[in-house]
Amino acid sequence: MAHVGFIGLGNMGLPMAANLAAAGHAVSGFDLAAANAEAARAKAITPAESAAAAVANADFVVTMLPAGPHVRSVWAEVVASAPKSAVLIDSSTIDVDSARAVHALATEQGIASLDAPVSGGVGGAEAGTLTFMCGGDAEVFARATGPLEIMGSRLIHCGGAGAGQVAKLCNNMSLAIAMIGTSEAMNMGLKLGLDAQTLFDVMSTSSGATWALTHHCPIPGPVAASAANKDYKAGFSGSLMLKDLSLAQEVAKTADSASPLGALAMQLFRMHVNAGHGDLDYAAIVKTLAGETA
Repeated sequence: MAHVGFIGLGNMGLPMAANLAAAGHAVSGFDLAAANAEAARAKAITPAESAAAAVANADFVVTMLPAGPHVRSVWAEVVASAPKSAVLIDSSTIDVDSARAVHALATEQGIASLDAPVSGGVGGAEAGTLTFMCGGDAEVFARATGPLEIMGSRLIHCGGAGAGQVAKLCNNMSLAIAMIGTSEAMNMGLKLGLDAQTLFDVMSTSSGATWALTHHCPIPGPVAASAANKDYKAGFSGSLMLKDLSLAQEVAKTADSASPLGALAMQLFRMHVNAGHGDLDYAAIVKTLAGETA
């Protein structure tokens, strides 16, 4: 079994680290929030006093942090403290420039690294069914499959440094656009007198079918596991979707890639968050599109 240093024990990081510990790995965890550290202890994760202490003897280091500046800061500490033989894995969703910068930082210290953002939300983190989109050398990807396979059910090597982040942002932009279209269509159908289940039965088996509809139907009723049936308790919040859409627009500008629907989706999710729905699941965009406020 390996020694894993895990930094960032929030809604996603804690269940990911807990799955590693449950599989028999020795996991040292660090989080700035004391409550998260105590929750980690209850999951057989050894709390560390600092990021440096968490990674001191690690075979693998996993970071799950809010944004690029946090990853840059933590990795500056990690690369100075982790063994040269370690593999550093960042599973945060961050800007591509930061992902490439921390890859370069690790390379300068002779340490292998991957950017490996995830899809699947809190439910996927708890169940160990996340999809990992990985950027970095193929050989490093192969070395990291052991711990990644415990936390996820699908691992995809997307290319070189930063490629995992690019794939994640493309995916989430597409998801946001699909959810907006699905929400608009279902709102219209309901206003015109259709039953939610009937409309779902038509759309889910016709050309209007999308993953957003069949897995995260924004209207209560048709999909039991959807956040719509749990008062829109967030599996993946509207605020996080807005963050990802903003990062996607940065990438689109850098690549000179036309993204009119992505830009509109960002504007609509910003309106959604400003309306007081940011802490709800991203499927709650249906509320904003229907004119509801918090």
